[in-house]
Amino acid sequence: MKQPLYLITALTIGLSACTETPGNKHQQAHTKQEIILDSDLMTPEVLWSLGRLGDMAVSPDGSTILYGLSNTNIEENRPYTDLYTVSANGGSTKQISNTKTNEAQAGWRPDGAKISFLSAESGSMQLWEMNPDGSSREQISDIVGGITGYLYSPDMKHIAYSKAVKLDSTVNELYPDLPLANARIEDDLMYRHWDSWHDYSYSHIFISQYSAGEKISEGWDIMEGERFDSPLKPFGGTEQICWSPDGQQLVYTSKKLRGRDYAFSTNSDLYLYKLEDKTTENLTEGMKGYDLNPLFSPDGSKIIWESMERDGYEADRNRLFVMDMSSRQKTELSANFDHNVSSPVWDREKPFIWFISNINATNQIHAINLGDGTISRVTEGMHDFTQLVQSGDALIASRMSMSSPSDIFRIGLADGMVTNLSNINEGILKQLSLGKVEERWIKTSDNKDMLVWVIYPPHFDPAKKYPAILYCQGGPQSGLSQFWSLRWNFQMMAANDYIVVAPNRRGLPGFGTEWNEQISGDYDGQNMQDYLSAIDALAAEPFVDETKLGAVGASYGGYSVYWLAGNHNKRFKAFISHCGIFNSDMMYTTTEEMFFVDWDMGGPYWKQPDKRYEASPHLFAGNWDTPILVIHGEKDFRIPYTQGMAAFNAARIQDIPARFLYFPEENHWVLSPQNGILWQREFAAWLDKWLKEE
Repeated sequence: MKQPLYLITALTIGLSACTETPGNKHQQAHTKQEIILDSDLMTPEVLWSLGRLGDMAVSPDGSTILYGLSNTNIEENRPYTDLYTVSANGGSTKQISNTKTNEAQAGWRPDGAKISFLSAESGSMQLWEMNPDGSSREQISDIVGGITGYLYSPDMKHIAYSKAVKLDSTVNELYPDLPLANARIEDDLMYRHWDSWHDYSYSHIFISQYSAGEKISEGWDIMEGERFDSPLKPFGGTEQICWSPDGQQLVYTSKKLRGRDYAFSTNSDLYLYKLEDKTTENLTEGMKGYDLNPLFSPDGSKIIWESMERDGYEADRNRLFVMDMSSRQKTELSANFDHNVSSPVWDREKPFIWFISNINATNQIHAINLGDGTISRVTEGMHDFTQLVQSGDALIASRMSMSSPSDIFRIGLADGMVTNLSNINEGILKQLSLGKVEERWIKTSDNKDMLVWVIYPPHFDPAKKYPAILYCQGGPQSGLSQFWSLRWNFQMMAANDYIVVAPNRRGLPGFGTEWNEQISGDYDGQNMQDYLSAIDALAAEPFVDETKLGAVGASYGGYSVYWLAGNHNKRFKAFISHCGIFNSDMMYTTTEEMFFVDWDMGGPYWKQPDKRYEASPHLFAGNWDTPILVIHGEKDFRIPYTQGMAAFNAARIQDIPARFLYFPEENHWVLSPQNGILWQREFAAWLDKWLKEE
């Protein structure tokens, strides 16, 4: 593969700052300067040089948007995250921080007079405040061990924060006479999760008194002695906590189960804590699936949240519920909506709730009219909206597509006008030629219509014949929408002169519940035929070389690649599987969140309720005849790395060309910049070797 196709007039990140940021002269760490490319084609280095939008927040008066922006220093192998502001009506952006330690979870104090954020500048993660222009940074917490999240009460009399509380004993504490012993003793499941071993501590919510201009002291633990987490691990944040408008009640999310019960269940609940008498009430008792992300109405009379119905089914339809806080009456607002609801927000003045939903493989903004219950679609287009907040007569949301990373957009509620407020990567993107992204509908083997994204190479020439890549989506029920990724980046693949074929096969959301749920228990069935229908349809095009087809994918997409390797009837000439399931038997007993495999496989392999394990890819390895690249991270506890090792060994035992790309420090994803660039180089080199070289 050709090496870095770019010139940089001054390193994007990591140099000493040449401009000043208010209040931060002693901490300046880097500056972003113009990048000049010497080619219009995407490379891994250019991909990692693009800025990445973080969290955003609108000031209480609706006038100003605060957001985080991460830029990568490839040489230092790390990102730098700084804070910026921009007017909600548009205009120039202003950088208000520039530090070595990065700012996280930035937001506005309820009175709008200060910006708050977390920083480890003092040695542990603590809460800081500064003026909206970035001046007068001040640490306002000094909590032992640091904090992981925070939320002001609306009346600014309290702050809720989360921190780790150690409740379990290590081996050395159990046996103090063996201080050098290095071991773990486990008696139940969930001893590790995602990419970390359990550290004998639990995330708890604390509440501390707060007064502007003063430091907060250690608060009281509202979950004292409980061996449960809030927010939920591994990805939960303060979106799982909310204050009542009067600041007297707090609702938090927790799955109050342990060990085996925790591993097999998705039953999280919402708990109401009252400051007056320090009592706790389960608001969603009897609701068996995930209940997450509570949000009080502006007047405090109601609360909304996202809810799944069935325990153990993580891909159940995500519903929107509302509760009357006086009667505790619960009502589903999305009962007639056959799609998922996410990121709901209350309209500040009118009887509306805004939310995001994936329909036909794009994430669009919708509205529920609380007067008559109707749901309407607000936005259109080939893109994904993600974060969503309201600002006066407009909605503020982040938006991305397969052709552009995330930016902040303003959607006018009166005129529908959509305006890009941040233009984070405009300077680089205007120098790149990107491939056309086409929405194509094809017939499946059972005569259904299936949406397939087709991404063409830059400078596409219909008179040429191109190799093609079948992209297999993971999940198995994660949306194949208009996302932008640092690994599975379709423009990056297309820039290497490939046609990319990305089918919304059975099992993906956005096409109704029946389509989404078909895959459960049918891993080797209709969705595999959908893959083949998609690649066969594109292989018939005159611009595709049907003799040079590859298949790639991660997680369940990696399972798909392994399965296709033994069942593809010589369609493909190269495979790449990242963190894929190779042996379903081993997956069942070595993953951590047992509810996933238990639901999809219908129980453990020793019971074999309907012989679903007979579809395991390892059982077809004897049919393998095609070169395969296997990628896996050692810290992947969802699909342990021995799955990838077994697949690689199976190929080499049979003398099939294979390569094992192994990352000791990565998890189910690849997060560090240099590992990410290595991933892209090896990915492209493998496909080039088997699909381009004669």
